[in-house]
Amino acid sequence: MVFSVAEIIEDLSKHMTLEPGDLILTGTPAGVIMGMPEKIWLKPGDVVKVEIEKLGSTTNTIIA
Repeated sequence: MVFSVAEIIEDLSKHMTLEPGDLILTGTPAGVIMGMPEKIWLKPGDVVKVEIEKLGSTTNTIIA
Protein backbone atom coordinates (compact mmCIF):
# COMPACT_ATOMS: atom_id res chain seq x y z
CA MET A 1 0.00 0.00 0.00
CA VAL A 2 1.14 3.51 -0.74
CA PHE A 3 -0.27 4.88 2.55
CA SER A 4 -0.60 3.04 5.86
CA VAL A 5 -4.03 2.39 7.35
CA ALA A 6 -3.27 4.97 10.06
CA GLU A 7 -2.41 7.61 7.43
CA ILE A 8 -5.61 6.92 5.49
CA ILE A 9 -7.77 7.20 8.61
CA GLU A 10 -5.96 10.36 9.70
CA ASP A 11 -6.47 12.05 6.33
CA LEU A 12 -10.12 11.03 5.99
CA SER A 13 -10.94 12.15 9.52
CA LYS A 14 -9.67 15.65 8.67
CA HIS A 15 -12.43 15.96 6.06
CA MET A 16 -15.31 13.91 7.44
CA THR A 17 -16.58 12.24 10.59
CA LEU A 18 -15.92 8.52 10.52
CA GLU A 19 -18.65 6.46 12.17
CA PRO A 20 -18.68 2.84 13.36
CA GLY A 21 -19.47 0.66 10.37
CA ASP A 22 -17.95 3.02 7.78
CA LEU A 23 -16.00 1.20 5.08
CA ILE A 24 -12.79 2.59 3.63
CA LEU A 25 -12.11 1.01 0.25
CA THR A 26 -8.53 1.47 -0.90
CA GLY A 27 -8.33 -0.60 -4.07
CA THR A 28 -4.94 -1.54 -5.46
CA PRO A 29 -2.23 0.53 -7.14
CA ALA A 30 -2.24 0.69 -10.93
CA GLY A 31 -0.33 -2.13 -12.59
CA VAL A 32 -0.79 -4.75 -9.85
CA ILE A 33 -2.61 -7.11 -12.21
CA MET A 34 0.32 -7.02 -14.65
CA GLY A 35 2.28 -9.28 -12.29
CA MET A 36 -0.52 -11.84 -12.08
CA PRO A 37 -0.30 -14.99 -14.22
CA GLU A 38 -4.02 -14.69 -15.15
CA LYS A 39 -5.35 -11.23 -15.97
CA ILE A 40 -8.99 -11.42 -14.83
CA TRP A 41 -10.60 -7.98 -14.86
CA LEU A 42 -13.90 -7.05 -13.20
CA LYS A 43 -16.65 -6.45 -15.74
CA PRO A 44 -20.27 -5.24 -15.63
CA GLY A 45 -22.45 -7.82 -13.90
CA ASP A 46 -19.67 -9.20 -11.67
CA VAL A 47 -20.55 -9.27 -7.97
CA VAL A 48 -17.97 -8.51 -5.28
CA LYS A 49 -18.84 -9.59 -1.75
CA VAL A 50 -16.63 -8.81 1.24
CA GLU A 51 -17.48 -10.52 4.52
CA ILE A 52 -15.96 -10.38 7.97
CA GLU A 53 -17.00 -13.27 10.18
CA LYS A 54 -19.27 -12.22 13.07
CA LEU A 55 -19.35 -8.63 11.77
CA GLY A 56 -21.23 -8.57 8.48
CA SER A 57 -20.82 -8.25 4.76
CA THR A 58 -21.24 -5.85 1.87
CA THR A 59 -22.10 -6.83 -1.70
CA ASN A 60 -21.49 -4.66 -4.75
CA THR A 61 -22.36 -5.28 -8.38
CA ILE A 62 -20.05 -3.88 -11.03
CA ILE A 63 -21.85 -1.61 -13.53
CA ALA A 64 -20.66 0.08 -16.72
